[in-house]
Amino acid sequence: MSKPSFRGYRVIAALALVAAVGLGVAIERSGATNNAPKEVNPVTLRHAEQLSAAFHDAAAVALPSVVTIRSKAKAQPVANKGRNRMPQGENPFKGTPFEDFFGKEGFEFHGGQNAPPRQGTGSGVIIDSAGLVLTNNHVVEGADEVVVMLADGREFKGDDIKTDPETDLAIIRIRGAGNLPAAKLGDSEQLRIGDWVIAIGSPFELDQTVSAGIISGQGRELSSIRRAKFLQTDAAINPGNSGGPLVNLKGEVVGINTAIATNSGSFNGIGFAVPSNLAKWVTGHLIAKGSVQRAYLGVGISPLTGDLAEKLNTEGEGVLINQVHPGTPAAEAGFKPGDVVISFAGTKVSDPRDLQELVERVPIESKQSVEVMRAGKPVTLTVTAKALPADVEQTFTPGSTPDRASAEPGTFKAEELGVTVSNLTDEQASAMKVSAGGVMITEVDPSGPAYEAGLRRGMVILTVGQAEVKDLDSFKTAMEGQSVKDKVLLYVQVRPGQNAFVVVK
Repeated sequence: MSKPSFRGYRVIAALALVAAVGLGVAIERSGATNNAPKEVNPVTLRHAEQLSAAFHDAAAVALPSVVTIRSKAKAQPVANKGRNRMPQGENPFKGTPFEDFFGKEGFEFHGGQNAPPRQGTGSGVIIDSAGLVLTNNHVVEGADEVVVMLADGREFKGDDIKTDPETDLAIIRIRGAGNLPAAKLGDSEQLRIGDWVIAIGSPFELDQTVSAGIISGQGRELSSIRRAKFLQTDAAINPGNSGGPLVNLKGEVVGINTAIATNSGSFNGIGFAVPSNLAKWVTGHLIAKGSVQRAYLGVGISPLTGDLAEKLNTEGEGVLINQVHPGTPAAEAGFKPGDVVISFAGTKVSDPRDLQELVERVPIESKQSVEVMRAGKPVTLTVTAKALPADVEQTFTPGSTPDRASAEPGTFKAEELGVTVSNLTDEQASAMKVSAGGVMITEVDPSGPAYEAGLRRGMVILTVGQAEVKDLDSFKTAMEGQSVKDKVLLYVQVRPGQNAFVVVK
């Protein structure tokens, strides 16, 4: 970035001088200088000093338990022969402490050579006096060696590292350090927007750095971390702060600093921390079992919009069940697509992440009561919580939509929706994993209501309203009397393994 010219500074200074002279004249004319206080108001000063003392005391309580973590990765042999530049967007260290060591324009490897060794710096907090350190997964992920430096300057190699990438948390064990000062994990549920907090860590390798701010938001979601709702703070968090504690004025850890919202790579006023209550739950599993065991239902879910609530004859908040995977706890409990979950285990839910958090934390094999609205009527289901399978991502992750270049003979154009549909061929049904029929969308009018609702070529319409669609004839029958003026509810297979309710209006 080019430096501003001194001429620019002189102009700014001159303008400031003019403003100051004008202000001085105004003050003199008004006689305000005669009314200036002779000393600082002792009441306001006392309040400021009390707040300053609170920050000082909180930092003094927490600082001894905060550590600096240095992660090192050894040089790795390069498989490519000859000169190779990895293009922009393919940084293999993205999300790790080593990401920022490589520019946006890629980097070069040369055949017969090794990729250079890499290292990064993060933070952590001691949570057990025997030598257990809590930090972020991305601080230690991919590292061959982890070194933990204590507040007193001593360094120890970390071992017995256990991680949970789903929440970006990890624990490290250090040995031979003696009885260490451990931080107290506070209750993040008691936090309110506006509460004072301090962030402690090693930003830019500046050990034991403290910054102050407030809780500026709660329940924030980040696309890169799927199983956590974050605290938002304006306490400065910068590279190197990751894994360090967010502390309340009692000196209790209420969050683990994890990420920032930034356009520059540095702090822009918004940082995010994993709430301490979630950290307690995750570390408990990591200590006891080495990994986090989560319960699951086996359903596809989405937020309940106003249009969907209207067409599903449901009032209030809840989470919409889009699909129920066979052989899962939800299927065994009798869940159906179109059900709206309004409470789980006695706790109301308002969005998908709420339901996910409640489900995954219940004891495995426990029976839980679930309240749903089905066709406008309340229904109570009992589900037995099962452990999330290790291959669940492969089992339930949607595949890509197969290519369907041309419509099969026999099509129907639904003018009301702005789509053309056809019967499914056996090949298409197999590719889309559809067993109960349906019609495939072969064309979508870009200016029509279906396109605006998100329908696209290649999707399969399974129901219209409450009517099941098996073929063109049943689709035509189901569309009779339907009007986008009154909104049309469709149940659609978006791609293999992913269904959704769509309102066309």
